[in-house]
Amino acid sequence: MSLNVPTAMLERAEAGSVDDAEFVAVVRDSLPYAWQIVSDVAARLHAGAEPFADHATPPPSEQERGQLLRALASDSVRDALEAHFGVVLAFQNCHRVAAFHPDRLDHTYVEFTSIRAQLLNQSPELRDC
Repeated sequence: MSLNVPTAMLERAEAGSVDDAEFVAVVRDSLPYAWQIVSDVAARLHAGAEPFADHATPPPSEQERGQLLRALASDSVRDALEAHFGVVLAFQNCHRVAAFHPDRLDHTYVEFTSIRAQLLNQSPELRDC
C-alpha cells in the first residue's frame, strides 16, 4: 500500500520543500479507509469526555487492513495525522486504533499501549493480520 503522490509534489520533495497540508491531503486521498477511521476516532475524542476513543472492528478486507498498517506504521504519516487531528494515536492488532488527548497521556494511555494490553488483545483469528 503506497501513497499516490502527484508528480509536482515529488519534484518539490526532491527540491527539499514539502507543505504539511498538501502531504495530509495525499494521505487522505491515498488511504481513504485509514483516514476515515482516524477521522472518526479523533472526532469522537474531541466531542466527548472520555480519556480516549477507539475503533476495534476489523477492516472489511486486506486492502483496508493494508491502509491502516501503512498509515500507522509510517512515522511521517502517523505524525502528520496526529498533528492534523490534534491527537496521539495508538494501534493494536493491525486494526484497533485509538485517539488520545496529547496533554492527557495518563494511566489510560500507558495501559492501552502496554505489553499486557497487547497480549490480552490476541486471539487465534488475529494472529496472521
